[in-house]
Amino acid sequence: MNLENSAIPVPTFPSDRRSFLRLAAVVGTVAAMQPVVRGMGQAAKSDFLSASRAAAARTPIRITQLASNVHLLQGYGGNMTVQTGPDGKVLIDCSYMPAAPRILEALNTLSKDPAATLINSHWHVDHVDGNQPMHEAGFRILAHAKTRERLMTPQSIALLHLSLPAYPSPAWPVTTFDQSLTLWRNGDQLTLSHYASAHTDTDIYIHFHNANVLHVADIWFNGVYPLIDESSGGNIDGMIHASSQALALADNHTKIVPGHGPLGTRQQLSDYHSMLSTVRDRVAALKKSGLTEKEAIARKPTASLDAKWGKGGMTPDVFTGIVYRTVRV
Repeated sequence: MNLENSAIPVPTFPSDRRSFLRLAAVVGTVAAMQPVVRGMGQAAKSDFLSASRAAAARTPIRITQLASNVHLLQGYGGNMTVQTGPDGKVLIDCSYMPAAPRILEALNTLSKDPAATLINSHWHVDHVDGNQPMHEAGFRILAHAKTRERLMTPQSIALLHLSLPAYPSPAWPVTTFDQSLTLWRNGDQLTLSHYASAHTDTDIYIHFHNANVLHVADIWFNGVYPLIDESSGGNIDGMIHASSQALALADNHTKIVPGHGPLGTRQQLSDYHSMLSTVRDRVAALKKSGLTEKEAIARKPTASLDAKWGKGGMTPDVFTGIVYRTVRV
């Protein structure tokens, strides 16, 4: 299968540098994105998905054991988790399409168990672009109902001036749920639950009870300011509530898989939750006082936090703007 020339259509992307750098926070792995952006020419910037797919094709998959039969996979794109066992492999997310051969190779090094279930944590391209080749490898795709709806229809991310066409039917989830779903696989109980609108309106978490592993996906960008996709229903209050939900499920030994960045601990997630709450409160106060978005950004409400959180693709000013537009006052 020629993944570089797949039938999945290529969306249009912004060519100006500012919008492009914002895009990096969504569809690339945050830790790897900045050097990739610096190395791109103007032609690559105008076709970001092709550039990201090419990077995914050549990026090795790193494997980290989380439990006896649960592993973290990290390449170019969103973090992935896999459970192996006689009931078949359960994979969470699948990065960009050309990464599929590398992902399948990594999975085969872990076990010879058959492909079983691919869970989409939400609809964004860096987590679902590989749906079609993974489906062709034998995985049945499972997701929240809204993820299926979004993959079936054209989508846009207004912040990024980004338009995405619908994916073809082999990339669509074939099993969906609305609020929660329990799977019993490979000796463990897996709870899948939908957050209220947070990063998007399609986000779910996956909790491996016995393994004590929690995959929270893009409600957590570990170590940096997150992208909140307001055009897909995302908002700052939802992100705070979602991280609170995740904290309630975790203990000090839980291995927490963020959507982007390194494997995390409950303390790190708690620090992130506190950062989100602090920024929300500061920006809400400015908005309630009557300041415009531009005026609120000029006040630099994140200044005391930027040294720790402002080193990713999401700049403090852009993040402040998202918070201003989505916060309830």
